[in-house]
Amino acid sequence: MNIKEAKNYIKDSVKIYLKKDEEGEYRIPVVRQRPIFLLGAPGIGKTAVMEQIAQELGIALVSYSMTHHTRQSALGLPFITHKEYEGKNYDVSEYTMSEIIASIYDVMAESGIKEGILFLDEINCVSETLAPSMLQFLQYKVFGRHQVPEGWIIVTAGNPPEYNKSVREFDVVTMDRLKILEVEADYAVWKEYAGERGVHTAILNYLDMKKEDFYQIETTVKGRSYITARGWEDLSEMLILYEEEQIPVEESFVGQYLRNERVVKEFTAYYDLYQKYKNDYKVEEILTGIVSEQAKDKARKADFDERLSLMGMLIDRIRQDIRENMLTAEILGEVMNPLKALKTRAESGGGAEELLALLGQQAEGRRKAMESLQKAGALAARDKRKNRAVIGLLTDCEKQLRVSDATSGGEAFAQVKERFDAEVAGYKQNTGMVKERLHFLFQFVEDSFGSGNEMLLLMTECTVQADCAKFINMYGCEDYQRHNEELMLTERSDGLLAEIEALGEL
Repeated sequence: MNIKEAKNYIKDSVKIYLKKDEEGEYRIPVVRQRPIFLLGAPGIGKTAVMEQIAQELGIALVSYSMTHHTRQSALGLPFITHKEYEGKNYDVSEYTMSEIIASIYDVMAESGIKEGILFLDEINCVSETLAPSMLQFLQYKVFGRHQVPEGWIIVTAGNPPEYNKSVREFDVVTMDRLKILEVEADYAVWKEYAGERGVHTAILNYLDMKKEDFYQIETTVKGRSYITARGWEDLSEMLILYEEEQIPVEESFVGQYLRNERVVKEFTAYYDLYQKYKNDYKVEEILTGIVSEQAKDKARKADFDERLSLMGMLIDRIRQDIRENMLTAEILGEVMNPLKALKTRAESGGGAEELLALLGQQAEGRRKAMESLQKAGALAARDKRKNRAVIGLLTDCEKQLRVSDATSGGEAFAQVKERFDAEVAGYKQNTGMVKERLHFLFQFVEDSFGSGNEMLLLMTECTVQADCAKFINMYGCEDYQRHNEELMLTERSDGLLAEIEALGEL
């Protein structure tokens, strides 16, 4: 299976394992909750998937690489304690708590979240002294004399022997305690993830043309040669920073992330071409509708690689615009409930001081909730940005009230609403601008390529990208609708509710 299928399977399993009966007991006893074992080549996204599952389910995540553990750190250290049995004193060996188990309790204490995932990576590479204890752990969830707390699901991962010389193959007895998922690299699935993560367009364009270069591990006369999904993502982050600092991208730099001489040479050469296309075609000019006929003619006569690169740059830019616009909509939507509470308090006779205190409580409550999720490892980057923005807006309103001359709750709420209305007006203005840029993109593609493969590519991206599809459903796009019918793609849904209209209903 691919990593997306594995993610969905694990997520469903975790939800089932955490299901309780009427008395609050887990429906599946701990001893029957088989740990999940993700078996797959290195760098395909096993750890990233576990972070996504924890974030989506709102539970905690504790991750450990088992190659770093000795018997003592995993099981605890022995110490001597004195006990009395039937009137006689004895010295008895006991063990301190396992570092791994202690980490779970630390996360629960710091975050307040009592359920989570214990993710143990490279579990089939444990030290020789620790290996005999793994069967007991996998069956009874016990390290040493200390059990994994109830509500914590165990997911493990490892590499097949051909990728790691340290691998110890589990015997049948051990394997029979696990739910085994064999995962393979899949570019189409990774591309979907990469689009949401903002992976550099040059990388996605290159891999669209050379999918076979997405993931490779082979042995050559010079030693091991490998390219992994992790390598591409790490390279992407550095490329973005190099461009910000205007640092040249050399083969030696690319080779730090892609350990394959041919791919390093070919990608670096493509990246140079990509930069040339970026200079030749002014993306901002195209998206503002001031593109020249010469530019359209150049695009029309370009070869396949050049056209694909151009489309990648244009789609990536409009996707960034839409993603930021939809994030702003979510932020304003999140602020609605706190402001409705302010309105209710003002209408019930609360004064300005009461509203001021309520604003402070709302900002602080959200801040504590965000910190709790962060400590539990259950806060996605997008949610972190959203929460910080909501807290920032509530805090700004609080500061505004502190220096205002409002005395009644009605006056105070009117000032807060005025600030919120200004934010909504700015959002609506931005929405209009994004719609216009999307129209100019369709116009350029239509003028340059007609209804060819380039238009099909644009339509596909607008359909499958979550933010793009939501934006079009909410605000419409005549160009999309027209080409959707022409290309006989799936019919548009009836659309989502006009959420932004609700922002003006305070």
